[in-house]
Amino acid sequence: MKTIAVIGTFDTKGAEHAFVAEIIRGAGHQTLLIDVGGLREPQVTPDISSEEVAAAGGIDLPVLVLKADRGAMIAALAQAAPALLLRLAARGKIHGVIALGGTGGTAIGTAAMRALPLGFPKVMVSTVASGNVAPYVGVKDIVMIPSIVDIAGLNRLSRQIFIQAAGAICGMVSAVAKAAASAPASGAATTKPLIVASMFGNTTKAVERARAVLESAGYEVLVFHATGTGGRTMESLIETGLVAGVLDLTTTEWADELVGGVFSAGPSRLEAAARHGVPAIIAPGCLDMVNFGAPDSVPAKFARRILYQHNPQVTLMRTTPAECAELGRIIAEKVNLSTGPVTVLLPLRAISVISEPGGAFHDPAADAALFGALKENLRRDIPVVELDCTINAPEFAEACAGELLANLAQKPAAILP
Repeated sequence: MKTIAVIGTFDTKGAEHAFVAEIIRGAGHQTLLIDVGGLREPQVTPDISSEEVAAAGGIDLPVLVLKADRGAMIAALAQAAPALLLRLAARGKIHGVIALGGTGGTAIGTAAMRALPLGFPKVMVSTVASGNVAPYVGVKDIVMIPSIVDIAGLNRLSRQIFIQAAGAICGMVSAVAKAAASAPASGAATTKPLIVASMFGNTTKAVERARAVLESAGYEVLVFHATGTGGRTMESLIETGLVAGVLDLTTTEWADELVGGVFSAGPSRLEAAARHGVPAIIAPGCLDMVNFGAPDSVPAKFARRILYQHNPQVTLMRTTPAECAELGRIIAEKVNLSTGPVTVLLPLRAISVISEPGGAFHDPAADAALFGALKENLRRDIPVVELDCTINAPEFAEACAGELLANLAQKPAAILP
C-alpha cells in the first residue's frame, strides 16, 4: 500500500479533493491531504494544514491572511509547498501526488511537483491544462489533465474527470512499485554510465548510429528532442551530476533563440556540460533551420525567406549566412566555457538532411559562414574535427561516438544511483 499526496486549496475546493481522495483509498492506497489554501477555513480536515505548509518554507501565514492578498498568498504557498513535498518524498512518506486547481491552485500544485524528481508520479487536473502549460510543467514529467469544467463542485462531468485522474495517479504509483519489486536485485539495469544526446528528425540517423556505438561500449543513452523543452530538460539533467557524457549533435535550438523561432531553449543552452566539466561532443546539427508553426504563423517580416514545410504543424526557415556567422560565434562562446574535455565536429557537406546537395536548404555559403565563425572564435585548445561528409553519414556518427569515448576516458564517468 502506497501513500498519495492530495494537495490543493481546501478553502475553496475541499469537497473535490476529498472526492478524489476517496477514490484513491478505494483503489487500495493511502492518502495524505495537504491544504494550500489559507484565506478561509478548509472545507475538509487536512492531514497537513496550510500553516504547516507555510512554515516549511519559512513563511508566516497569519501575516499573509491579515493582508487578504490572494496573489501574495498564492506566491508564498507556491514557494513553500515544494520544500514540504520534497521533504516528504525524500523520507518515503509519499509515493505520488495529485492536485486539482484553477490558475492559483495549478500554480501552487505544479510548483510543488516541479521540486520532485523525474519518475515520481505527478498528476495535475487543471482549468488551464488545454492551453500553454510550459510555465507550469517546466522540464518535469507532470501529467496535465484538462478539467473541462471549472473545479467548482461535483457534477456529472467533473466526477468523471476526477475518477479518471485518481485512476491515473493510482496506476502510475502501482506501476512504479511493481517495477521496483521486479527489478533485478543487483540493480544492474540502472548502473550504466549515462550519456545524454540531442536529436531532431533531420539528425536521427546520426544519433541512432552514435547511440549504438556508445551502448555497445557499456553506456546508457538518453535522447532528447531539440524542441526547446527537450534542450532545457537535457541541460537540467546534466546539472544534477548524474550525466557522464554529452552527445550534443543537434544544437538547432540556438537558431530559434537567435532568430525568434518557437523551439528556443533559452540563452543558457550549451552551458551545463561546459560549466560542470562533463565530457562532451558538440556538432552544428540543424543550425540551418528556424522553427515556426503552421505556414500562417511565420512572421510577415520573413515572407521572402526560404521556407520548407516539414509537416502541417511545423514550418522551417533557412538561416542566412549572416545569421549562421552569428550562430558560429555564439556556439564557440558557449563551448569556450568548458572546464572538461570537449571536441567540436563539423560535417562539411551538410548539417541536416535538407541541407544536403539538392536539398531545400543547401547553402554552402551559409554553412561556410557558420563553420568559419565557430573556428575563428573557439578557444585554441579545443579540438575541431572536420569531416568531408554529411551529418547523417555513418562515418560522422562513428567519429562523434569515438571522440566522446576518448573524452570520457579522460574523466571518471558518473553513474546513476
